[in-house]
Amino acid sequence: MRAAAAAALLAMACAFGVPAQAPAHAGARPDPATHDYRLQPRQIAPGTWVIEGAVADFAPANGCNIINTAFIDTGDGVVVINTGPSRLYGEQQRRAIAAVTAQPVRRVLNLNLHPDYFFGNQAWGDVPVQALAGSISGMRAEGGGYADNLYRLCGDWMKGTEPTAAREALQPGTFTLGSHTLQLHRLQGHTQDDLVLLDTSTGVLFAGGLVFAERVPTTPHADPERWLRSLDTLDQWRGQGRFKLLVPSHGPVARGLEGIAQTRDWLQWLTGFLNDSAQQGVDLSELLRTPVPPRFARWAAQPAELQRSLVQWYPAYERRALAHPPAAAR
Repeated sequence: MRAAAAAALLAMACAFGVPAQAPAHAGARPDPATHDYRLQPRQIAPGTWVIEGAVADFAPANGCNIINTAFIDTGDGVVVINTGPSRLYGEQQRRAIAAVTAQPVRRVLNLNLHPDYFFGNQAWGDVPVQALAGSISGMRAEGGGYADNLYRLCGDWMKGTEPTAAREALQPGTFTLGSHTLQLHRLQGHTQDDLVLLDTSTGVLFAGGLVFAERVPTTPHADPERWLRSLDTLDQWRGQGRFKLLVPSHGPVARGLEGIAQTRDWLQWLTGFLNDSAQQGVDLSELLRTPVPPRFARWAAQPAELQRSLVQWYPAYERRALAHPPAAAR
C-alpha cells in the first residue's frame, strides 16, 4: 500500500473521527446559537429518568451529544449515570436534574473511559464521581487526546472543557440508597472495564457501551470475544428476569432490549468478514469500499464507524492469516 494511502486510512482509525452522514436525532435538537443542549429528561421507570442523545456520530449540529445519560431519584438522594461530552453538558445536566427533583445528588457514575461518559465531570466537582479503576486510568492516559479530537469535531460546544477523570475507584457490589437497590457489575469487551448498573428495584439495566441500538458500535478499545461473552451474560440475566428495560449507551432507549441482539449480530458479522477477507488476501482499501449487509445499512454512524473499525482491526487479521495460511495456500 502506498504511504499516502496508508496515512489516509490510518487517519480514519481515530477513535472518534469524521462524523457519519444523515444522523438521526432523539429528543429536541440542540441550539447552536445559544449552545443550549435542550436536555429533556424522560421518565422510564419509578424514580428513573433518561436524557437521550442524538442517534448519530459526533457533529456540531448535535453538540456532540450522542450519549444516553440518566439519573435515579432514590428518595434519599440521586445517582447520576454518565455526564456527557463537555463541561457545558454537565452544567446543563445538573440544571435538568434539579428541575425534576430537589433531592441532592449523592454520587455520579462513569460507566467507561470514553469521553462522552465523563467529559461533563467538571460540573460535578462537589459530588463523589466514581468509575472502575481501569476506566479511571484510561481517562487519565487518554483524556488529552480525546479533548483534542472533540474540540476539532465539536467546536464551541467544548469551550472550557478539560478532561476530568472520575476521582474515586469503585468495586463491583450492591448498595441500597433510599428505595432502590443497585448492583454494580464489571464486565469487559467494549473496553477493559465496562461498568454495568442494574437497578433491581425497577428492573432497569444501564448497559453502558456493551449495548448499541440502531447504531454501529464503536471499537477503539474493544475485544470482540470478551464483548460477545458479556452479551451472553446480559442475555442470561434477561432470561432470569433480572431486568425488563435496558438503557444502551447509544441509540433509542425504546430499542434497548433489541440492542443486545443487534450488537452481537454486528460483532459476529464484522469479525467473520475480517477473517474471511484476510484469508482471501483482500486489501484494506477494497474492504473500505464494500457495502454492509442491508440489515445494517440504515444504522447511525455509517460508514464512518465501520471504516474506523476496519482500519483498526484488519492488520491483526492479516498478520494472523499470514502466520496461519489456509491449507490450500501452503
